[in-house]
Amino acid sequence: MTATNPAFSAASISENFARTREQIARTCIEAGRQPDDVILTAVSKTQSPEALSAALAVGQKVFGENRVQEAYQHWAHQREGLELRLIGPLQTNKSEDAVKLFDVIETLDREKLAKALADAMAKSGRSVRVLVQVNTGAEPQKAGVMPQDADALIEIARMKYGLAVEGVMCIPPVDEDPVPHFQLLKNIADRNGLAVISMGMSGDFEAAIRCGATHVRVGSALFGARNPAKTG
Repeated sequence: MTATNPAFSAASISENFARTREQIARTCIEAGRQPDDVILTAVSKTQSPEALSAALAVGQKVFGENRVQEAYQHWAHQREGLELRLIGPLQTNKSEDAVKLFDVIETLDREKLAKALADAMAKSGRSVRVLVQVNTGAEPQKAGVMPQDADALIEIARMKYGLAVEGVMCIPPVDEDPVPHFQLLKNIADRNGLAVISMGMSGDFEAAIRCGATHVRVGSALFGARNPAKTG
């Protein structure tokens, strides 16, 4: 169910996007990178139609969604010209629906899902890029392949299933310094020749950029605080 943010206003969202984009550009320059080296993915899960319209009004084109069904509710009627990225865990039985809607699936974390995605792409005739999600903190409750198994999964996804693996993503533990996790993910990307590194959220995207992020996934800094249980 999409929640309505009681603090919503189009003006505040416009200001938030401007501020966040400026922070990204400034951090890139400080890190010796070009401002357009980093793509802002607006995390649109739980957002109202009014909030999404406000984001579209300021020219945002890249959105991240956590759930396939909610993403259809948000975007199926206004898909043109957008890049949609699945950033939440994906069940294999949702693979066909995900492949039909999303341009990028950031949460490949097991061989069974790689096979399901390959089968879904073959059936639909639609090619979707994928990222391998790495559980850099080895947290038992969190999705993602263990760091020591990431190289093998990347190889299997590429060679056995023919998937277009273009990068990696992670969500560091909330109670730890994210920098070592970002550095670990960057190392995995580098040794596998992967150009896309999706890491960093509202509270730590500047640190992620300094560590080499190419995509940052920002929600509450753009749209305002959500239900605490759903804040990203």
